Order: sequence, then structure tokens, then C-alpha cells
Amino acid sequence: MKLSVIGCGYLGAVHAAAMASIGHDVVGIDVDQRKVDALAKGEAPFFEPGLQEILTDGIASGRLSFTTDMAAAQGAKVHFIGVGTPQVRDGYAADLTYVNAAVDALVPHLSPGDIVAGKSTVPVGTAAELTPRVEAAGAVLIWNPEFLREGFAVKDTIDPDRLVVGVGASAGDDVVETMKEVYAPAVAKGTPFIVTDLATAELVKVSANAFLATKISFINAMAEIAETVGADVTQLADAIGHDARIGRRFLGAGIGFGGGCLPKDIRAFSARAEELGKGESVAFLRQVDEINMRRRDRAVQLVVEGLGGSAFEKKIAVLGAAFKPHSDDIRDSPALDVAVRLHGLGAEVTVTDPEAIANARAKHPQLTYIEDRDAALRDADAVVVVTEWDEYRRQMPPEHVSTLTDGRIVVDGRNCLDADAWRAAGWTYYGMGRP
Repeated sequence: MKLSVIGCGYLGAVHAAAMASIGHDVVGIDVDQRKVDALAKGEAPFFEPGLQEILTDGIASGRLSFTTDMAAAQGAKVHFIGVGTPQVRDGYAADLTYVNAAVDALVPHLSPGDIVAGKSTVPVGTAAELTPRVEAAGAVLIWNPEFLREGFAVKDTIDPDRLVVGVGASAGDDVVETMKEVYAPAVAKGTPFIVTDLATAELVKVSANAFLATKISFINAMAEIAETVGADVTQLADAIGHDARIGRRFLGAGIGFGGGCLPKDIRAFSARAEELGKGESVAFLRQVDEINMRRRDRAVQLVVEGLGGSAFEKKIAVLGAAFKPHSDDIRDSPALDVAVRLHGLGAEVTVTDPEAIANARAKHPQLTYIEDRDAALRDADAVVVVTEWDEYRRQMPPEHVSTLTDGRIVVDGRNCLDADAWRAAGWTYYGMGRP
């Protein structure tokens, strides 16, 4: 099938390459000439495991191409909208500028019977507002939300844990069958294929993100209590996680969530609920957000406490810049936030990360960046682990770090280190919600 993907950022580029990898002919369209030029040469514009390989294969096979010309969408059966929906500058709501622009630019090139499939995360009701514009061209608008985890996005696109397709009243059975053809390999495996109305499909995505954010902030709230009474939040999480109704995943206390999805999506959900007159229904999300931000404060506080009350002119090695491992994404990164705050206290901060240094340097040039982990650790008064890369959690023995620095303060912002091993090696270990 011929497909077009409008928007070639994180979501769109992965989707376009993944669809080509399962046999479709795909054209990716974006207004950013530099991004398009890089993709057209088979160069991934960001780090995502597996993307470079399927991008290279897609270009070489001729099944995948990229352009800035919207006319290239003509002839495609399904047109995916995968543009960004960032937080507005002056509030919590989602900015739909790019979604509206993409649809308006696409409409003149649609043919009767085409399917426009929204993948962007949007406020509920957006699809209903866009439908008349799409139907005026004889096409059908559906909503097909993405559920990508950064670091696993290629797998999540090719082999998702579920597929959701929201359709309007005018969509016939042929539309659903076409979408099953688009995702034929996953459908053949028995992947749940859930057909809903448009509003439900929009809510599925934001509800999933809201739930995950709530679960993370819940255990971080328990960490705040644990710190007060001397309990261990990791043991607490293990204990309650054995309850099948709760589960252990996403019960990892630390400096909280970040990235380009969870923070802005829960804020946009709150804003949309207020517009609908149901702000009280998701009022708890404001607390979720506040708890999340407080944990960054706590990490900085632990560093200062460990250094005797002041970080001024102290050398601090911050391990991590990306908001999560297996990514170079620094959007709303708790790791970088902690580094910037320590720098603001007068510390000499050195940041290292396996993939995100270039992005971090562009955003925060005031910090010092060193690619080599051991070089970053050398002569540090304190070590702060803020992104749980394997290079830090599994491949960094405390005895080895002891040979690089006389400092013996380690703050584990992700509770990913072996506390007993670090203490046995002579380090003063500080965890999040741990005694």
C-alpha cells in the first residue's frame, strides 16, 4: 500500500521507516528542509535504537522517500498525521497549530476515499473539529493514536501491544479493513485491534499517559513519606508490586518523569478538562505534576546535604542528560534540570551521557560536557546518577570510581545502584526515598 506520513519528527520518522520495513511504499513529508535532506540520505536525525537500520534499508529498497512537497502525498491510500502538539507558551493547553496546518496543507491533495489517520496526541474533540475539512475532499478522518516508548519505538510500531482505531459515523467497514491491511503483520499475530469512536481513541492515549504519570508520582509521594520516617521506598514498591492489581512496573521512585510526552500531555489533559467544565475530574493531575517536579528539588537538596550544606565551587559529576536511557531526547529532562540547578548554586558541573551531549550542549551551553564517563568522574566531589544508562547502573563498579576521585558522595537519583556495594566501598550513598 502507498502511505504518506505528514511530519517527520520523532513519531513520524519512526512510523514512516517502520511502515516501509513491513513492505509499504511510504513518503514522509515535513516542512524542515534540513531534516528532510538528512532523512533522504538515510541519516537518522535523532538516536533511537533500530531506527538507523530500517531507515537505511527503506531508502535503499526504494520503498521510503522524504520530501517537503505536500503534493507527493497524492496517490497514497492512507495519510498519517504525526506532527507535534507542544504545550502552548502561556498555558497548559496543547498547541494545535501544526496539526491544523498539516491538515490544511494536505486537503488539496486528497482523493475521494482516502483515509487521513491522526496519530498525534491531541485534546479530545480535535478529530470532530477536523472532520468537516477532511470530508469536504471526499476523504475519511480516523484517529489511530501511537503508544511509543522512546528507546523501543521501532519495536512498538512494528509489533505493538495494541492497535486502536477511532472512526466517525461516516466511516464504513472498508476503512477498518484498510487499517488492518496497513498493520497486517501485527494483526496476523493476534495483536488486539480495538475499534472505537473518535473521542474514545483520543482519550485512550492521554488516559494511558495520565495513568503512567500518576503511578510514577504515587511512588514518589511514598518516597517523600519514607524519607521522613526512615523507611525504604524500594522495599515498599517490591512489596506492593506483588499485588497483581498493582504490579511492580513504573513503581520506581527517583527524580521523576520527563520527555516530550508525559509532562505536556497531562497538563494538556487538565487544560482540556477545564474547557469541558470537568476540571475537577482530573484535578489530581496537578498534584501528579507537582510531586514530579518536587523530586528534582529533592535530588539537588541531597547533593547539597552530602557536600556539607553548600555546592559552591564543588566539582559535581552528573551522569546523564537524556530524560531516559536509550534516547538522546532532552525535552523536559529531569537529569538536565538537576544539572542546571546545581550549576546555579555555584557548583562546577560536568555532565556526561552516551547519546545526548550534543542536544544538551545546544540547550544549556553553560554546563561542561565530557563524553568519556571516567573523565567526567575524575576529581569529582560528588557523583549524581540521573539517567539510568547501563554504563552507570551495571558497568560502573564503585571500587573503580574510587580510583578516579577522592570524593565519596554518590546521589542515586534513579535508585538504580547497589547501595550496599557503594557503602561497602567507602561511599556515602544517598537514594531517593531510601534511608
